[in-house]
Parts: sequence; structure tokens; C-alpha cells
Amino acid sequence: MGAGKGTSGCDSKGRQKEYGDEIMVDWSRVRDLREEVGEEDFEEIVAMFLEETDAVVRELHKQTTAKALESNLHFLKGSALNIGMASLARICQAGEKAASQGQTDIDLAEIAQSYQKSRACLLDGLRAQAAA
Repeated sequence: MGAGKGTSGCDSKGRQKEYGDEIMVDWSRVRDLREEVGEEDFEEIVAMFLEETDAVVRELHKQTTAKALESNLHFLKGSALNIGMASLARICQAGEKAASQGQTDIDLAEIAQSYQKSRACLLDGLRAQAAA
């Protein structure tokens, strides 16, 4: 099984089938982060990232102001970039830009869906790497 295959439908390059060639997980970033912080800290960072990001994504639809959306999307974008979730970062960046211009009609379902797919791809890939 490749580094990204599993129930998420990701290939060994972290591409999600539904998104064609769009990269869900940048595995070179994941590898770099693991090398930067070490294996033990890496696992802690991934767990903390997932916990914090799960909470923000769950609450995202409750945001009623553009400023609150912008702030939360900025957090999600930065977190996604740090952990290697390329597609999620791109979608959050677009939403953050729209919110910074006062828009609140951002497709939050798309963001949540991208997060869930990226999350599954990341976890499947990490499990596959651990088993290799």
C-alpha cells in the first residue's frame, strides 16, 4: 500500500480521486515537518492539529461576521500549510480573502468536506508509512 492509499481514496502522491490531480496532502511537507521536530513531537503535533482543527471546522458555520470567518479561515489555512494539507490551505485562502472583503457567503461545506478528505488522506498515509 502506498503512502496515501486507503479508505480516503488518496494515491501515493496524496491526490484525491474526486479532485483529479489536486494535491490533498503534500507529503514532502509532512516529511520535512517530521524531520524538523522529530518523530515523538511530530505525532504530538499531528494530534494537536487534528484536535484544534476539528473544533474550528465544527464551529465554522456558527460564525456570523466576516471578521470572525476571516480569522478562523486564516487559522485553518496556516495550520493546513504547516501540516501539509495543500488543497485545504488553497480553499481556506480563497475564503479568507473573500471574508477580508466583507463577504460572508463562503462555501463552508466545501471547506468542511475538503478538511475531512484531507484528514482521512493524511491519517491513511501516516498509518501506511508506519506499517511499511
